[in-house]
Amino acid sequence: MATRISEKYTNEAVPALQQKFGYKNVMEIPKLVKVVINMGLGDCKDNPKAMEVAVDELTQIAGQKPVVTKAKKSIANFKVRQGQSIGAKVTLRGAHMDEFVDKLFNIALPRVRDFRGVSAKAFDGRGNYSLGIREQLLFPEINYDKVEKIRGMEMVFVTTAKNDEEARELLRLLGMPFEQ
Repeated sequence: MATRISEKYTNEAVPALQQKFGYKNVMEIPKLVKVVINMGLGDCKDNPKAMEVAVDELTQIAGQKPVVTKAKKSIANFKVRQGQSIGAKVTLRGAHMDEFVDKLFNIALPRVRDFRGVSAKAFDGRGNYSLGIREQLLFPEINYDKVEKIRGMEMVFVTTAKNDEEARELLRLLGMPFEQ
């Protein structure tokens, strides 16, 4: 079953990218490989119930169970011990990724107050894009009444693009709303 994003990639993005950058081989054309969603939960380190609620919300948003990340080192200033749970992350590939990207571009981002587009400067130089959002309430799966604390999350869009220009064009063609 093809998703909207995969159809958009095949029918619109591939020909446009091939024409713009002059790829001779179809395997050169950049594509979206994975999306990594990370939620820092340092405030929940002493409260396992709050950690469970946050992991549940991330599961609803991503459609896949996240991995709870642990502290690698003890840091006294932050009252963090080695091995303590301090976050959650989930890596999406394939159909789960397409579904999430479609939902993010077409439903969640337009719900941001005074939204003018995402920054076009958040590329890493190797064709990957990072995006942070301040609240999980943007996603339709989250029940507003059951939210205990508003949490932000970071997303990294990993592409096979060789540089930022190719990656920006790929994401733009897939529907990411960049600011003008």
